Amino acid sequence: MESKTILKVNNVNAFYSGIQALWDVSFTVEKGEIFAIIGSNGSGKSTLLKTITGIMRPASGEVEFMGKRIDGIAPHSIVELGISHIPEGGRLFPDMSVQENLEMGAYISRVWKERKETLAHIYDIFPVLKDRQGQLARTLSGGEKQMLAVGRGLMSKPLLCLFDEPSYGLSPKFVTEVFHVIESLRERGITILLVEQNVRHTLEIADRAFVIENGRVCLEGRCNELLNSEYVKKAYLGL
Repeated sequence: MESKTILKVNNVNAFYSGIQALWDVSFTVEKGEIFAIIGSNGSGKSTLLKTITGIMRPASGEVEFMGKRIDGIAPHSIVELGISHIPEGGRLFPDMSVQENLEMGAYISRVWKERKETLAHIYDIFPVLKDRQGQLARTLSGGEKQMLAVGRGLMSKPLLCLFDEPSYGLSPKFVTEVFHVIESLRERGITILLVEQNVRHTLEIADRAFVIENGRVCLEGRCNELLNSEYVKKAYLGL
């Protein structure tokens, strides 16, 4: 029987600038779900994503994707396997056009030949990007830049998409739109690992989540349970 687990993180410890940032972090992500990681600034969320994508190497522990151990292999090889990382702030190429930014997401050999078809698919998801395809990325609004970052991440045709604070700096209107897009990606068969400080919105769309504080997982469960947790209400929802 085929395993439903797409990502497994097992007892990962990691250091950032000589300081331990992750302490024995373990969790699994199942195919087709939105799995959320919530926590305050400096709690270790971004370090965890960088460890999964190979940007940082764990001091100990294991990371598996589709049953294959990936800690210790190069970031571009991890992208080839089917993981896409959409970083906080998008990290666009400001002096390249919208279309050029999107095509940069399809540089891996697995998808390069199909980039025109994939590009058409991205323009179906984000019609505004098609309208702006010749514009320089730096001329876009904040919401449009975030859409472009998501579109570029999807150009590699990922099985697992990692989002790092996708609502950061956006107006309430665009925050709602970004969360709708994330939900639509799940409906298209993409598994989502979502790191986000907008806790209520996140727990309303995700299936499962954990809370990380000072590099340690302190609470985990299904999102409807976490929304009703007195700890989450007090610490993250202001209730």
